[in-house]
Amino acid sequence: MRPKILLALRIIVALILIQTLRFKFTGHPDSIYIFEQVGLEPYGRVAIGVLELISGILLLIPRTVWFGALLTMGIIGGAIFMHLTKLGIEVRSDSGILFYTALLTFILAAILLFSYKNDIPYFGRKFKS
Repeated sequence: MRPKILLALRIIVALILIQTLRFKFTGHPDSIYIFEQVGLEPYGRVAIGVLELISGILLLIPRTVWFGALLTMGIIGGAIFMHLTKLGIEVRSDSGILFYTALLTFILAAILLFSYKNDIPYFGRKFKS
Protein backbone atom coordinates (compact mmCIF):
# COMPACT_ATOMS: atom_id res chain seq x y z
CA MET A 1 0.00 0.00 0.00
CA ARG A 2 1.24 3.50 -0.72
CA PRO A 3 2.99 5.34 2.11
CA LYS A 4 0.67 8.37 1.88
CA ILE A 5 -2.41 6.16 2.18
CA LEU A 6 -0.93 4.38 5.19
CA LEU A 7 -0.10 7.72 6.80
CA ALA A 8 -3.67 8.89 6.21
CA LEU A 9 -5.03 5.69 7.80
CA ARG A 10 -2.72 6.12 10.79
CA ILE A 11 -3.90 9.70 11.28
CA ILE A 12 -7.58 8.76 10.89
CA VAL A 13 -7.39 5.98 13.48
CA ALA A 14 -5.37 8.15 15.88
CA LEU A 15 -7.89 11.00 15.52
CA ILE A 16 -10.82 8.68 16.17
CA LEU A 17 -9.14 7.36 19.32
CA ILE A 18 -7.99 10.74 20.59
CA GLN A 19 -11.24 12.61 19.93
CA THR A 20 -13.14 10.24 22.23
CA LEU A 21 -10.86 11.10 25.15
CA ARG A 22 -12.68 14.31 25.99
CA PHE A 23 -15.80 12.26 26.73
CA LYS A 24 -13.95 9.72 28.87
CA PHE A 25 -11.74 12.13 30.79
CA THR A 26 -14.39 14.78 31.46
CA GLY A 27 -16.98 12.29 32.68
CA HIS A 28 -19.51 13.02 29.95
CA PRO A 29 -22.90 11.52 30.92
CA ASP A 30 -22.98 9.28 27.83
CA SER A 31 -19.55 7.90 28.61
CA ILE A 32 -20.48 7.31 32.24
CA TYR A 33 -23.68 5.56 31.14
CA ILE A 34 -21.81 3.22 28.78
CA PHE A 35 -19.21 2.24 31.35
CA GLU A 36 -21.86 1.78 34.05
CA GLN A 37 -23.70 -0.63 31.74
CA VAL A 38 -20.60 -2.79 31.35
CA GLY A 39 -19.56 -2.50 35.00
CA LEU A 40 -16.36 -0.53 34.44
CA GLU A 41 -17.27 2.91 35.77
CA PRO A 42 -15.19 4.93 36.74
CA TYR A 43 -11.79 3.20 36.71
CA GLY A 44 -12.35 1.30 33.48
CA ARG A 45 -13.43 4.47 31.68
CA VAL A 46 -10.23 6.28 32.67
CA ALA A 47 -7.98 3.24 32.07
CA ILE A 48 -9.41 2.66 28.60
CA GLY A 49 -9.00 6.37 27.89
CA VAL A 50 -5.33 6.17 28.84
CA LEU A 51 -4.86 3.08 26.66
CA GLU A 52 -6.55 4.83 23.73
CA LEU A 53 -4.25 7.83 24.19
CA ILE A 54 -1.20 5.57 24.20
CA SER A 55 -2.50 3.70 21.16
CA GLY A 56 -3.12 6.94 19.25
CA ILE A 57 0.41 8.15 19.98
CA LEU A 58 1.96 4.80 18.99
CA LEU A 59 0.14 4.95 15.65
CA LEU A 60 1.80 8.26 14.86
CA ILE A 61 5.36 7.04 15.55
CA PRO A 62 6.64 5.13 12.50
CA ARG A 63 8.51 2.42 14.45
CA THR A 64 5.54 1.64 16.71
CA VAL A 65 2.65 1.65 14.23
CA TRP A 66 2.29 -2.13 14.46
CA PHE A 67 1.96 -2.00 18.26
CA GLY A 68 -0.49 0.91 18.14
CA ALA A 69 -2.59 -0.99 15.61
CA LEU A 70 -2.52 -4.16 17.71
CA LEU A 71 -3.43 -2.27 20.87
CA THR A 72 -6.23 -0.48 19.00
CA MET A 73 -7.63 -3.80 17.79
CA GLY A 74 -7.64 -5.11 21.36
CA ILE A 75 -9.35 -2.06 22.81
CA ILE A 76 -11.87 -1.68 20.02
CA GLY A 77 -12.46 -5.43 19.86
CA GLY A 78 -13.55 -5.16 23.49
CA ALA A 79 -15.86 -2.26 22.64
CA ILE A 80 -17.43 -4.21 19.78
CA PHE A 81 -17.89 -7.22 22.07
CA MET A 82 -19.62 -5.04 24.68
CA HIS A 83 -21.90 -3.58 22.03
CA LEU A 84 -22.88 -7.04 20.86
CA THR A 85 -23.39 -8.51 24.34
CA LYS A 86 -24.45 -5.77 26.77
CA LEU A 87 -24.97 -2.40 25.13
CA GLY A 88 -26.65 -3.15 21.82
CA ILE A 89 -25.89 -1.54 18.49
CA GLU A 90 -27.71 1.67 19.37
CA VAL A 91 -26.75 3.37 22.63
CA ARG A 92 -28.91 6.19 23.94
CA SER A 93 -30.47 6.90 20.55
CA ASP A 94 -27.14 7.39 18.75
CA SER A 95 -28.37 5.45 15.67
CA GLY A 96 -25.46 3.05 16.12
CA ILE A 97 -22.77 5.63 15.37
CA LEU A 98 -20.51 4.44 18.22
CA PHE A 99 -20.78 0.83 17.10
CA TYR A 100 -20.15 1.59 13.43
CA THR A 101 -17.24 3.88 14.30
CA ALA A 102 -15.77 1.04 16.38
CA LEU A 103 -16.12 -1.34 13.43
CA LEU A 104 -14.45 1.13 11.08
CA THR A 105 -11.64 1.74 13.56
CA PHE A 106 -11.08 -1.99 14.05
CA ILE A 107 -10.95 -2.63 10.29
CA LEU A 108 -8.54 0.26 9.67
CA ALA A 109 -6.32 -0.90 12.54
CA ALA A 110 -6.30 -4.42 11.07
CA ILE A 111 -5.22 -3.01 7.70
CA LEU A 112 -2.44 -1.07 9.43
CA LEU A 113 -1.28 -4.11 11.40
CA PHE A 114 -1.16 -6.18 8.22
CA SER A 115 0.68 -3.40 6.37
CA TYR A 116 3.28 -3.05 9.13
CA LYS A 117 3.62 -6.75 9.97
CA ASN A 118 7.27 -6.78 8.88
CA ASP A 119 8.08 -4.26 11.63
CA ILE A 120 6.99 -6.61 14.43
CA PRO A 121 10.12 -7.65 16.35
CA TYR A 122 11.01 -11.35 16.00
CA PHE A 123 7.75 -12.29 14.27
CA GLY A 124 8.14 -9.75 11.46
CA ARG A 125 11.10 -11.66 10.02
CA LYS A 126 8.81 -14.58 9.22
CA PHE A 127 6.69 -12.35 6.98
CA LYS A 128 9.56 -10.96 4.92
CA SER A 129 10.10 -12.53 1.53
